Formats: sequence, structure tokens, C-alpha cells
Amino acid sequence: MTKGKLLTTPSRMLKLILPLTTKDTNKDRKDAEPLALLVHPQQPLSYLERLIQSELATIPTEKGERAPTVTFRAQDSTEEDLGSGRPAAQAVKEEEDREEVERYELEDAEETRIGDKVERTGKISSAAAAAEKEEEEEERDANLPQHGHSDPDRSHPTHEPSTSPDPIHPNFVRWSPSTEIGDFIRDAARGTEFAVDIEGAPTPIYVGVPSFADRTYYLRMRLRKTSSRISALADVKRECDSLAQKGAKRVAQSGFAALLGWWGLVYHLTFQTDLGWDVMEPVTYLVGLSGLIGGYTWFLYHNREVSYPSAMQFTVSRRQGQLYEKAGFEVGRWEGLVEEGNRLRREIMMVAEEYDVEWDERKEEGDEKVQEELRKARRAKEGKNEDKKDKEDGKDED
Repeated sequence: MTKGKLLTTPSRMLKLILPLTTKDTNKDRKDAEPLALLVHPQQPLSYLERLIQSELATIPTEKGERAPTVTFRAQDSTEEDLGSGRPAAQAVKEEEDREEVERYELEDAEETRIGDKVERTGKISSAAAAAEKEEEEEERDANLPQHGHSDPDRSHPTHEPSTSPDPIHPNFVRWSPSTEIGDFIRDAARGTEFAVDIEGAPTPIYVGVPSFADRTYYLRMRLRKTSSRISALADVKRECDSLAQKGAKRVAQSGFAALLGWWGLVYHLTFQTDLGWDVMEPVTYLVGLSGLIGGYTWFLYHNREVSYPSAMQFTVSRRQGQLYEKAGFEVGRWEGLVEEGNRLRREIMMVAEEYDVEWDERKEEGDEKVQEELRKARRAKEGKNEDKKDKEDGKDED
């Protein structure tokens, strides 16, 4: 039996390949030919159902022709026992079987309270009656619809797809057409495949589900490629940043040395020359006031906060720009690579959440310096978002 395939594309789309008997009536062609469908993980199963129906031969009915019914079956993760990995229904049944060892079918039973527990006493019924009652309960449970999923109207047999019992996948359940394809694939990945039931088809079509590694293959390859480019530029950037920091510190030290020199000059002219304090007092006053006005004007011109960290940051940024240009380092290209790396990381983390797996990003990002640069960019973006949110909250309060 030919199986279908579910593949991923570099654009995060899903490519579904199904061996279908299309509505083409040309006898020269093969009855079953592969059909490729491109869908998005956020689209519902009903969209995929309509795509498949449009390629199938119609079914004649009394009122005309209609498209065959298409349903999707896959393993339901909510019905698993987390402790043992078995279906929850099976675990409950085994628990009831264990309790049945100490429980008997009684005729005209009476309940007697013994301490805090109620015990049933009476005549034990025959084994035949107990077996007959058990068969009736099983037949009644078989007529119930599947838990949590759509069940076609049994009064209309024409709307029931031709499905037969599936002994290979007893834990498969039908999924509602409103379910997103991404959610459906996430649970189907636990069983490595899902089934497509088509009305009139002799057997269901089984489709292999890609694992987390297959689903994120292109994303991880692009992340590795981007990380290698970031790693190559990170060395140049760090060297330039280090030189810029040292240059800014030298400027600050030069300013401190100039102040000390000015203090020494004023002391010498005041106490060791004939000028004296009467002359130097207005000079020092005018020089200090001129420096204050000049510094304040500089901060206003550059639109910066009047503080030492602000002046230091301006000096570092200016020196960095000069060093970047000299080393051939493109800031725009660097920011684009870092943003691309964080975007790919975020997309892989989203897929990891869908598959409920732990993804070690260090294997894909490589060097520690790359991880640090990406982490810095994320923190800077989060800080900007928080500042923007605070401003919006302030406007709302006003």
C-alpha cells in the first residue's frame, strides 16, 4: 500500500503528497497518481478537506452528485496515560479489572455500613448472568460517539465515509474539521502517522508525519548559516567596540587632566605672582561660567541628557562609527543578521512548543559570542517594548 508524505518547505508551509484517484477519466493514465497540496499550519482541516474533495470523482446520489466525505484520524494525546504511555481508556479498564477480582455480581444485594465504608452483601449471581450483563455494557459503549471529536449523523448513511476497523491503529480518533492543521500534526506526530479516510475508498491513506527534526530542518540550517555569519562579524565588532571604549576613557582622563592643570595654573597665578586674588577671582568666575554655558549648549545641540553617562555614550558611539567604517564593518548588515537569527530561533521555539520537545539552541547557534549577541539584541528589543508600553499607559491615564 502506497503511503502519503507530509513535508516541510523553507517558507514554513506544509507540503502534503497523497496517492489519489482523481476525477480525470482518461484511461491511459494511472488510477492512483500523487497529488501535492500546499497548506499552512494555521489553516483548518476543513480547508484541506475541500482541496482533496476537489480532486476526487463525485458520487452519484438520488438528488444528483456530491463530493465524497473526507475525514482525518490520528492519535489523540489527551487520551494517553502520562505515567505509562498507554491510552487512558486502557488504563481505566485494567484498573476496573483489578477491582473486579474482589467484586461480585449479587442478587438482591443489601448495603451495610461497616465503620466508614459501605459493603454490599447478598447472593452471588451466576457467571452466565454476569457475562450477559457485561456484553450488554460493551455493546452500549460501542454505540457512543468518540470522545471529543465529531461523529457523523448515523441516521444518514450517505454521509458516513467507508471506514473499516483499524486494528493497526486502535487508538486513532476522528478530528473535527475546525481543528488547525498545526495542532493536528502536533498530536499526530506522537503516532508518526495519520489516516485520511475517503468515502468509497477500500482502505484509508496513511500519511507519515515529520518529526521535530524534519519539520525544522530548513529553519535550523538557516540558523546555522546565519550564526556562522554573525560569528565572523562578531570578532570585528568586539575589537572595534573595545577600542572605542578605550578611546572614550582616554578622552575622559584627558578632561580630568585638563581640570587639574587649570587648578594648578590658577593656584600659581594667584599665590605665586603679582596678579593676586583680586585679578584671578573674576577670571576664574568667567571661565567657569563660560564652561558651564558651553557644556549645556553642547548637550542641547546634540539633544542629550545632561549627564556623564550620556556624554560617555556619545563619545563611544562616535568612535565606534569611525572604527566600523575603517574596518569595513556594515552596521545595517549586522543588525539584519542578528534580527534574522532571533526570528529563526523564535520560529523553531514555536515548533518545539507544538511538538512538546526541548530544543537545545546552543547546538545551532554555535559560539558563545553568537549567543551573547543574540541575547543582547533580545534584551534591547524587550526594553524598547517596555518603554513604549509605559508611554502608551501614560497617555491612556492622561
